[in-house]
Amino acid sequence: MDTPQTLPVLTDTELRVLGSLMEKSKTTPDYYPMTLNGLTAACNQKTSRNPVVDFDENTVMLSLDTLKRKGLISTATGGSSRATKYKHNFGIVYPVVPAEVAVICLLILRGPQTPGEINTNSGRLYEFDDLDEVQTMLEKLAGGDTPFVEQMPKRPGQKEVRYRHLLGGTIIEDDAVADTPSRRANQSELEERLIKVETELAQLKEALDKLMNELM
Repeated sequence: MDTPQTLPVLTDTELRVLGSLMEKSKTTPDYYPMTLNGLTAACNQKTSRNPVVDFDENTVMLSLDTLKRKGLISTATGGSSRATKYKHNFGIVYPVVPAEVAVICLLILRGPQTPGEINTNSGRLYEFDDLDEVQTMLEKLAGGDTPFVEQMPKRPGQKEVRYRHLLGGTIIEDDAVADTPSRRANQSELEERLIKVETELAQLKEALDKLMNELM
């Protein structure tokens, strides 16, 4: 009989670093594993993040050190670049499939989400067939010997339930804005545009760093 695994209790900073690595492994595979510079930019994105932060590289490095001691990230070397790069090990440490990693990643980076929000926001990480598949995945992650998520109590006037991850950190919610399908659709469209711009800027910065390393 397998012994249930204990989930780590992570700080808000560790969660942002880990979540960013989980996200970029899928959304920008050409720039993954990530340099410290690229990872810092990913942590500080203005889109797909709640809350928005402004970490410096030292803050990110300190969290990388603690995450590495917990076995959740590792370094990667080799190739033409001499810069140390980082990758997450979440799917290695825990028995989760890519769809489950996508759900956990969204909850880490965006805070509590409804199944509808997860279905809307997950496209770049994992393409769910429908809302039922998302619900099934959430129920699976909430059960078993090692639950990764939990269903939160409904707030007054709230129609849909929300789920949160169980990896620690501060729960950030926006009670001031109603959760409607039209709001989610408009927000998703805007975020897609901003993410594209931020990704292109991050890629340009990464290419410049690589060029500078080759010239040194």
